[in-house]
Amino acid sequence: MFQEKKNLFIPGPTPVAPGLLRTTSRPVINHRGPEFHELFGRVRSSLGRLFQTEGKVFILTGSGTSAMEAAVANTVSPGDKVLVLVGGAFGERWAKLAETFGAQVERLTYPWGTAADPERVREALAKDEGIKAVFATQNESSTGVANDIKAIAAARGDHPALLVVDAVSSFGAMELDMDGWGVDVVATASQKCLMMPPGLAFVAFGQRAWEAVAEAKAPRFYLDLRQYETFAAIGETPFTPNVHLCFALEEAIGMLEREGVQAARERHLLMRDMVRVGLSALGLEPLVKDERAASPTVTAVLGGDLDIPRFRRIAEEEFGFVLAGGQGELKATTFRIGHMGYMLPVDMVGLLAVVELALARAGKKIELGQGVKAAQELLLERT
Repeated sequence: MFQEKKNLFIPGPTPVAPGLLRTTSRPVINHRGPEFHELFGRVRSSLGRLFQTEGKVFILTGSGTSAMEAAVANTVSPGDKVLVLVGGAFGERWAKLAETFGAQVERLTYPWGTAADPERVREALAKDEGIKAVFATQNESSTGVANDIKAIAAARGDHPALLVVDAVSSFGAMELDMDGWGVDVVATASQKCLMMPPGLAFVAFGQRAWEAVAEAKAPRFYLDLRQYETFAAIGETPFTPNVHLCFALEEAIGMLEREGVQAARERHLLMRDMVRVGLSALGLEPLVKDERAASPTVTAVLGGDLDIPRFRRIAEEEFGFVLAGGQGELKATTFRIGHMGYMLPVDMVGLLAVVELALARAGKKIELGQGVKAAQELLLERT
């Protein structure tokens, strides 16, 4: 079969909108010239609207982890106590980053597949006024869990700790009112819900966090945000930016705002629900049982007696649909479906059809059409 075309249903990178791809073929411009200065100013201002902050927004050439590292390097000093919420691979990444920069890390762990409990955050902070920062993950893509950042921010109360949030796989698909909720730092990237290729990362700092930058004593160079702030005043970055992805960023933000940010969130919720109801009709169980904690952008699925590697190989090689394997401690027991970015709810119908076909080829006894039917019925009900 002709399978040059691959349909990505993974937690990132996600499918890229054709219009964005066209922008990346534009001629190169001088990143120290007036045309880039104007572009940079526009996209930085637009990002501020999406972050819902009056704070400082920085554009980095790098992956989402570069934004996370910038958040740590510019707020944490060696010896600082930090609280890290760990319920998956990316919560653990926060912890490892903080340890790398010399912080004393207290891990607040919770079972993979469940959400962080804001009350436990409140209790941990109440025991130690010396904690300098709380690191949280809004959307844990290794498990398909969405954490309630608004409730976690409220649980911090009057404690002076900064709240630093990884929104890499949620930005553009989940609400995160940075200033309204009192979130101090948010890190994200281009290749998830923004429908772009990998290569840009974004980090926003509120006023309290920016004050902490001057006091932080961790070594930093490429990710020293003080340099980025100095250069931003003239519409530049201190090091060569990914100019073509800045073109794409402007188009991506325009697409998102034309759709409507709230409409985009609702689209992701509908896609999530279609996937969950379709899988359930096929006898497959999502890892996340509590629907309130189910991610709008990625669903982790328990494999049971399914030969997961064979199932995924069939889906890709025979039908051209790429699904993700499990991650970390869930590697052998789950597979993951990404439903974010440049996708429509109707795309979930095709996805579930391929899941059915691949399950049947992998030897699982199912009734073809049941997952598709359940998803179609939900789509008709919601639209």
